[in-house]
Amino acid sequence: MNETIAKPANADAALFIPGPAGQIEAALDPAEAPAQGILAIVCHPLPTEGGTMHNKVVTMTARALRECGIATLRFNFRGVGQSAGEFDHGRGELQDLRAVATWARTRHPGMALWLAGFSFGAWVSLRGAMTLDAAALISIAPPVGRSWDFDEITPPTMPWLVIQGEADEIVDASSVRLWLEGLPQPPRLVEMPDTSHFFHRKLMDLRGALKNGVRAWLPTPPAE
Repeated sequence: MNETIAKPANADAALFIPGPAGQIEAALDPAEAPAQGILAIVCHPLPTEGGTMHNKVVTMTARALRECGIATLRFNFRGVGQSAGEFDHGRGELQDLRAVATWARTRHPGMALWLAGFSFGAWVSLRGAMTLDAAALISIAPPVGRSWDFDEITPPTMPWLVIQGEADEIVDASSVRLWLEGLPQPPRLVEMPDTSHFFHRKLMDLRGALKNGVRAWLPTPPAE
């Protein structure tokens, strides 16, 4: 039987996870549909540009996954919100992700672990996917060609979905495409026309792309 995550008695209560820099603020939400036995950790965009676990792309990603029967765990990287520490250019943030994944597996050992991330969060989750033995990976607007080193990433071998806006003003969509095409096992790439980096007026389209993109990976296909 698949493990499920129940709605907490106090849905507004803060969740804090022990991390290498101190407490990590998080939000654990149960699936809205019949449970799939999957817990997805969703990573937020660049903290120095205002990225938090409450970012609208992050929350829409979590919503779409919950509608597919997947429980979600969002968290703030170090120095964001009530998470201790300070920005560490991706090094400490990867440690934060590892701490959150360890907590999730300890508390919910019967659930498969998925990773998802938006922008900077996509880079962090990409770097952690192989060592954390994620069962699936979702990357939204991975910041290829910017300040982050994608050459150090071990190409994931698990099911992997990439969603990229073609009118992204921050991440060059052609750079993302070329990087993916050069990988030994390119992921499924969904390119969304007329779509900016933050998916302005395209959040419902993002929701549909996510639900359609992960459908084949689910033990039980969700209802239409």
